[in-house]
Amino acid sequence: MPVPSSDRRYGNAPRNNRRRQPNRRGPKPVEAYQSIVSDHVESTMPEGPLPTFAELGLAQPLLDALTANGITEPFPIQAATLPDTLAGRDVLGRGQTGSGKTLAFGLALLSRLADGRAKPLHPRGVVLVPTRELAMQVSDALTPYARALGLWCRTVVGGTSFTRQADQLRRGVDLLIATPGRLSDHVRQGTCVLSDVEFTALDEADQMADMGFMPQVRAILDLTAPGGQRLLFSATLDRDVDKLVREYLTNPVVHSVAPPTGSVTTMEHHLLMVSSDDKPDVINEVAAREGRTIMFVRTKHHVDRLAKKLRSIGVHAGALHGGKAQSARTRVLNEFREGSTPVLVATDVAARGIHVDDVSLVVHVDPPADPKDYLHRAGRTARAGQSGTVVTLVTHDQRRAVHGLTARAGIKPTSTQVRPGDEELVRITGARIPSGEPVAEFVPKKRTPRPAGAGGGRRGFGERGRSEHGGRGYGERSYGDREHGPRGEHGPRGERGGYRGGSGRSGGGERGGYRGGERAGGRGEFGGGRPERRRTFEHNH
Repeated sequence: MPVPSSDRRYGNAPRNNRRRQPNRRGPKPVEAYQSIVSDHVESTMPEGPLPTFAELGLAQPLLDALTANGITEPFPIQAATLPDTLAGRDVLGRGQTGSGKTLAFGLALLSRLADGRAKPLHPRGVVLVPTRELAMQVSDALTPYARALGLWCRTVVGGTSFTRQADQLRRGVDLLIATPGRLSDHVRQGTCVLSDVEFTALDEADQMADMGFMPQVRAILDLTAPGGQRLLFSATLDRDVDKLVREYLTNPVVHSVAPPTGSVTTMEHHLLMVSSDDKPDVINEVAAREGRTIMFVRTKHHVDRLAKKLRSIGVHAGALHGGKAQSARTRVLNEFREGSTPVLVATDVAARGIHVDDVSLVVHVDPPADPKDYLHRAGRTARAGQSGTVVTLVTHDQRRAVHGLTARAGIKPTSTQVRPGDEELVRITGARIPSGEPVAEFVPKKRTPRPAGAGGGRRGFGERGRSEHGGRGYGERSYGDREHGPRGEHGPRGERGGYRGGSGRSGGGERGGYRGGERAGGRGEFGGGRPERRRTFEHNH
């Protein structure tokens, strides 16, 4: 059966500007969303042992850099896709989290970019990702290999200096890693021109669809060079992703090294049945275990409360959510990665942005609202062939909903009734009694105020500082990068997920995840004028 092909060329597809009617039907099983893309996925893994990177055709500088980083053999998704991507084909790659997707598209893009030089403001390749954390981690993964080829790899995300990013773009960038919102800002301001982009990769495209970023993604793709190579990698390929494939990929080769449900044989799934009264103590004992642990909750305020409570009883816990400044989010992730903070409390959206090895336990403190959210949370453990455990804390009133959710996710968990101190709780999670000695809170250093009249010149656009918990200056909008959730994380003051193209409250076209800038008009394509400067405030409690 042939793989899906595109009958529309880049940027020339007719647009349907009718307002979409809201979908009032309840959530469907994951299987109900499987599209023509999923139906035609076929594995093209080579028979016998996997080829080496040299046999796959990578240049010697890349081979040397891979060896220096301790990578000697390709992962299956890399072995399957690199021959086609290096040959210039459009590719869809599906693999579970931790399967090596980043190097699969990254090594291909860098190889294709090796013989060329970027002009000021004109990047030659673009990687689009849904979250800031994922952008940073993709950059960390690819920068050593870009450096080996003499290429410049830069990151453009919200929460960091707009002016500094513009300066980097003026110096010339070969491979730009960006979130849709901040890249949209640069296009509108004229600090980034996409007409020379011949190589584009979309990572975690299904999450960008869930977060309502498809209008921005389409607008970006429309501005890239016609006939360019497009790569799309994701854990799932369904729903809006299929529409994107039909419009923007030409005769794509489809590779998959994971089942659609994303289940991993090295991952254990448990439902821990607890009473509402026992749940806080069970959480405390599980958090006090040895090893890296991620605890997922629904809202950013619950993240802060739980992390503070755990630190008060002696657990080194960090909090990660979109209400924190980018510097704070980066610091917490680095501490978690280095092991000084073994417990990370995070929201659903952070599930896609946390790529840390050796996470041995994932805890759903609040059960997810969607099967895909369950799988993406669970995917933080058992990465790259390692083993891991996923537990969901289930109170009596949640049992029916959680059983239905795991069934739709294709998971068959083991159910166990537990109480604080139970042997079964210790066996499954490694739970321990917390030490009770409070952990000191991190206190950011205060900037020393400059004397009056010291220094010179005005602050550049986007140069305002920001505090530990937000407070953006001009140009610091997280436009498309704020804490979004597909169907959850409902906190006060705008913590819902991004708009998915529904009509605005005041009649202004399809909004598609936009925040700030122009509110009306079409499907979110870029406007021609300079947007009004406005100060955006983050509300944190």
